[in-house]
Amino acid sequence: MFSLNGTNFPNDSLSGVSRCLIQSRKKVSFPMVVASVSPNGRPADRNVSVLMENTLKEMKENSPVIEKDSKSTVTGGVGDVYGEDSATEDQTITPWNFSVASGYSLLRNPHYNKGLAFSEKERDSHYLRGLLPPVVFNHELQVKKLMNNLRQYDVPLQRYMAMMDLQERNERLFYKLLMENVEELLPVVYTPTVGEACQKYGSIFRRPQGLFISLKEKGKILEVLKNWPEKKIQVIVVTDGERILGLGDLGCQGMGIPVGKLSLYTALGGIRPSSCLPVTIDVGTNNEKLLKDEFYIGLRQRRARGQEYAELLDEFMSAVKQTYGEKVLIQFEDFANHNAFDLLAKYGTSHLVFNDDIQGTASVVLAGIMAALNLVGGNLAQHKFLFLGAGEAGTGIAELIALEMSKQTGAPLEETRKRTWMVDSKGLIVRSRMESLQHFKRPWAHDHEPVKELVNAVKLIKPTVLIGSSGTGKTFTKEVVQAMATFNKKPVIFALSNPTSQSECTAEEAYTWSEGRAIFASGSPFAPVEYKGKVFVSGQV
Repeated sequence: MFSLNGTNFPNDSLSGVSRCLIQSRKKVSFPMVVASVSPNGRPADRNVSVLMENTLKEMKENSPVIEKDSKSTVTGGVGDVYGEDSATEDQTITPWNFSVASGYSLLRNPHYNKGLAFSEKERDSHYLRGLLPPVVFNHELQVKKLMNNLRQYDVPLQRYMAMMDLQERNERLFYKLLMENVEELLPVVYTPTVGEACQKYGSIFRRPQGLFISLKEKGKILEVLKNWPEKKIQVIVVTDGERILGLGDLGCQGMGIPVGKLSLYTALGGIRPSSCLPVTIDVGTNNEKLLKDEFYIGLRQRRARGQEYAELLDEFMSAVKQTYGEKVLIQFEDFANHNAFDLLAKYGTSHLVFNDDIQGTASVVLAGIMAALNLVGGNLAQHKFLFLGAGEAGTGIAELIALEMSKQTGAPLEETRKRTWMVDSKGLIVRSRMESLQHFKRPWAHDHEPVKELVNAVKLIKPTVLIGSSGTGKTFTKEVVQAMATFNKKPVIFALSNPTSQSECTAEEAYTWSEGRAIFASGSPFAPVEYKGKVFVSGQV
């Protein structure tokens, strides 16, 4: 293993090992360094970094480049309390500060391993002869082979594990495979399969794909972040595992969600994998099944609440900003309602944050509604919305609908909110329940008599759009869907809860019970449905 300074790898190969490009702001001459070699001309030990302590000491004493400017030239939107602006500056590159593997070590490095795609020249240059079969595959043939292998698995979790194995041994091929087969593989690396993967994460865990920060690390989080090998992080997806999809509290095993979501950041958004950091905050779990599971990988204790929880999250947020700078994006994912809104409000003015369940889901669902209106007709203000589920997803969607409606019509937000009604576990949210409601539900409490059952709320409110964000499956019953179809020519029905097992109804049920008239979309994908000679392909919102 050679330690190099700023080596470039043309065409994403490793053929630049022979060159050493010194990057600096000033022109400086560095002493030549010669690594010991064996009589055959090869490095004496390819797997050990060449340590040049005396050289570095001399360079530090003689080179002005090594000296750090006393004052940062970068400023941000908030006060540089921690000196974190330096994390976003162009840093001076210290020679010999990273290593490139060769030989057997190269084949074990997922960032650079190309498997059978290494060319003949690369196999000679990087001492791979004999370590690989003689055939050379191009990437297209590798993709074809892997897709053929994946399609032979009958169980979705097996496909998930095969994809994770590929990501851990050949990162480039993993993303090429995913990007070229998004429709087929998205349900594998994310919902619905990732839900089952999280439930069984303790059994299938092999190697870390992100950082686990637990109460044991309290007071040491800054040091923990430094243990992560990548230093230029741009995006962090963090969860505390309390509300994983519609599956509830999965504790530490919720790590599958940040890992899966960041895979999509790369495959669909073009963010470098090395710039992404999945994080799970482990404060315990209230899931009795997990606490009794001998293979559970998290803290075996009830969830920490109150000050203990707040202090750990505050230390994490401060350490992230100090380590990666104020420009790092922090995405809160699958936090329970009582924490999700508070965290967004607390850190929204000091950090670059957003909550995917409140804000991300809302933007996609609103886009789905606008697309549905092209088929149904009318504008937002002419429609009435009824939600089953008044948590962070439901209220986030409702608020964005009201904001867009206000923008389109010029009506006050308080008025446009009246077009949306919500049903929670206790029934229709009405003013008579105001004192007992959580703060985020109160804007949706309107004047109406109490209604306990969803089907009765549908019949009384007569919504044109029915949206499920309850996390509870089979709640859009035949009676509910048929009621929607009685007063809507084309009822819009969105069953958003994930994974598929928690969906309020299936695509087949929606189309069949509405006699093929429903405009249906879901959180997890459903297969096309044939009804009375027509094939219906539902959307995913």
